[in-house]
Amino acid sequence: MNAPARIDSPETRQTPTPADLTITPRDSRFGRGETMQRWWCNGDPVATAWMNSLSASFPLGEGLFIESVKAFRDDAPPRLANEIRAFVKQEVNHTREHLAFNRAAAESGYDMRGIEARIAHNVAVARTRPPVVQLGVTIALEHFTAMFAHLFLKDPKAFFDPHGPQADIWRWHAVEEIEHKGVAFDTYLHATRGWPRFRRWKLKSLTMLLITWRFITHRSHDALDMMAQDGITGWKARAKLTWYLVGKPGVLRRILPAWIAYFLPGFHPWNRDDRALIVRYESDFADAVMPEE
Repeated sequence: MNAPARIDSPETRQTPTPADLTITPRDSRFGRGETMQRWWCNGDPVATAWMNSLSASFPLGEGLFIESVKAFRDDAPPRLANEIRAFVKQEVNHTREHLAFNRAAAESGYDMRGIEARIAHNVAVARTRPPVVQLGVTIALEHFTAMFAHLFLKDPKAFFDPHGPQADIWRWHAVEEIEHKGVAFDTYLHATRGWPRFRRWKLKSLTMLLITWRFITHRSHDALDMMAQDGITGWKARAKLTWYLVGKPGVLRRILPAWIAYFLPGFHPWNRDDRALIVRYESDFADAVMPEE
C-alpha cells in the first residue's frame, strides 16, 4: 500500500527566507536627459543587442509578475503580504526605468517595434493560463533574473565592462532582484500549500523547462533582430551571439549550476544567501556620492 503524499501545513511550513530580510524600494532614476550611444556596451554590438533584448522584455514581463503575486496576496500571512507590497513597488520602479531605457535605445537608432510586439503577444498568451500557472512562470523568470543579478554584481564583466553611464541602472536593478528573489517563490509555496510536494515540484520544474527554452529562444531572436539592424546577419550573427552567451564571457554558461539547483528537492532562492553583494553595492554607492572634504 502506498504511503499518502506529504502535504505541507501553512502553520508548520518554514522557508529559508532570512528573518531579518528587508526589501527596500529605491526610487531611483537613470539617464534622463542623456543620449545613449548606439553600442553602449563598450562598443560591442553583440553585448548591446543582448542587454537591450533583456531590457525590452522587462516592462511587460514585470507587469505579469506583479499581477501573478497580487492574485494570492489577500489571504497571505502578514509577513508575506508585506513582502509582496514591497516587491510590487520595486517592480513598478523597474518598469518605469526600463521603459525610459528602451526609449533611449530606440532613439539611438534601433527599431524596437517588432520586438515589443512579440513580447506583448507572449505575455498575452501567459495571461490566458490559470493564476497558479502564471505564478509558476513568474518564479521561473524571477530565478533567471536572480541568477543574472548575482552574476552581474559578482562579476559584471560577464555581461559587459561596467564603466559606462548605462551600468548604474543594471546594478540598481540587480540589487533589488536579489533582495526580493524569494517573494514570488514564497507566494507559490503559499498558493500551493495544500498540494502534495511532488505536484508542486512537477509544475515548478516543467514550467522552468518550458520557460528556459522560450526565454533563450525569444531573447536570442530579439538580439539577432537588433544585430541585423547593425548589418550583422546570417551564421556569423548566430555564431557571435552563441559565443557571447556560452563561450566568452559566457553569460548562460556561468549560470548553469544555479539553474540546475532549481530542480533539486528543497530548492529555495534563499538557499544561497547573497546579501553580501547588496552590502557591497550599497557601500560602493555611498563612497561614490560622498562629498569631498
